[in-house]
Amino acid sequence: MMSQLAVNLSMIFTESPLIERFALAHQYGFQHVEIQFPYELSIEEIQTQLAQYNLSLCLINVPAGDLMQGGDGLAGIPGQEQAFAQALQQAVEYATALNVPRVNILAGKQPVDTDLLPCLNTLASNLKFACERLTEHGIEPVFEMINGTDMPRFLVQNIAQAQEMLEAVRHPALKMQYDCYHMAMMGEDVLAGLKENIGQIGHIQFADCPGRHEPDTAQIHFNEIFQWIQQSTYQGYIAAEYRPQSSSAQSFAWKNKYFANDVNS
Repeated sequence: MMSQLAVNLSMIFTESPLIERFALAHQYGFQHVEIQFPYELSIEEIQTQLAQYNLSLCLINVPAGDLMQGGDGLAGIPGQEQAFAQALQQAVEYATALNVPRVNILAGKQPVDTDLLPCLNTLASNLKFACERLTEHGIEPVFEMINGTDMPRFLVQNIAQAQEMLEAVRHPALKMQYDCYHMAMMGEDVLAGLKENIGQIGHIQFADCPGRHEPDTAQIHFNEIFQWIQQSTYQGYIAAEYRPQSSSAQSFAWKNKYFANDVNS
């Protein structure tokens, strides 16, 4: 089985309400979608859309509290353990009902008045708890590195920090979510990072860098990256998670260029 192409409905097709983006994904030839936070829609609404357009939902995030509004989030914040457990429960309900194979846990940010070590210890503890809860349902947990320019004080920003967290959690199911854009923003060699860590990567996302637009609008060499992924042992999803440079409809030249022969796309 080759890796499979997905489109992120939280960042692409934003010209339309979320409920209408499933139809657009189908229209532009995608069979798999991911949604950062699907919770504005009911499980039943999403089920209907997935069935109607023959789509699979391949990834969602655990609710992250106030993180996307500029706050610190939940998973790595001492004192927020109960709120994280409730958020995780909501993610489990959605993922099990919607057959989502993978759930992403966002670490959150180091609060300005809190030392780093308690935050990392809280994150490790919450990740262990999430691993136990998710694997009970056959769901693979992943956690993401996010660059510190777009999200200052984020607790896991680069590959080395992600490796340290994997070592701290020590759960065989836990993998990295590898976003090519965030790694490029952190100055990582995107392809080398993939090659060296592919056994510990459970999900891949991409956008070009700088700008976070579609491939071939900036500096990342996607030709080499996509070619290597498709020839590697990686069997997960490769998800387009970018901000279209003009309109969503005009942003898919990369799809025909790099994935024209992908039967799973």
